[in-house]
This record gives sequence, C-alpha cells and structure tokens, in this order.
Amino acid sequence: MRVSTKVEYGLIALADIAIYSENGAVVPASDISERQSISQKYLEQILVSLKHAELIKAHKGSGGGYTLTRGADRITVYEVLSALDDSILADSISGNVESDIRDQVRTHFWERVDANLREFAETVTLKDFIDGCKSKGNQWDMYVI
Repeated sequence: MRVSTKVEYGLIALADIAIYSENGAVVPASDISERQSISQKYLEQILVSLKHAELIKAHKGSGGGYTLTRGADRITVYEVLSALDDSILADSISGNVESDIRDQVRTHFWERVDANLREFAETVTLKDFIDGCKSKGNQWDMYVI
C-alpha cells in the first residue's frame, strides 16, 4: 500500500504537536517545519486539513501555533486518514462482479483487507503511534545546534 506524503507528514505533524504541547504550549508551524524537515508551505496546507477535521486548534497572534483538540489517546489513525486522504479507506473493489472467481477474490481477499485496515485505523491512536516511536529510541526533545 502506498501512503501519500500528505498523510505521512500529517501523522508526523500531529505527533510533533502532541509531544511539544504536552505542557500546554502551542506549537508554531515553523518549529514543526524545522524539526521535521517539512516545507512550511506544504505543512500549512496539511495543518488546514487537520484543523477542518477538528484534530488541531490554531492559536493566532504572536506566539501562536497549534494544539491538539483532545488527548492523543483519543485521536485515531482512522480520523487522520479520513482528514487527509479518504481514498485509503475506500473499498478496494467496486462495481458489478461478473464471475464466481472474481466474486470470491473480492469477498475473501479485498473485503477482508479493507475490513482489517479499517479496524486497525479505528483502534490505533496517535498516542500508540507516539509511544511506538519513543520505544524505538528516538530522542524527541534533542536539539542539534
């Protein structure tokens, strides 16, 4: 399966916001862009989609930035995928099926793949994603000067 950079960067941005706003701070897009090596212009487009999906909240003014609208343990991967690329969760095969073999492939393979992906996306949270990244030994709060 191929995931767009929009989805990948969206997950990265959400993880960054979750980690750097744990103490109540707002996270500027410029900081996310710099830390994660994402073009700020592209990142802003992604953040708009995440804001429209009510996953993040924008704080305006000097010192403004972004925070999550709720805890990372209450944001699912399903919501992120739906906000950034709903085609990932779309049915793999649609339309009329004309043969028994095609029907069996659809029923026993593609429908199961779709169901498993949806189930995975609905049960994995942003917190699970962050915890998984942290367990790999990443130093989230390490700055290189």
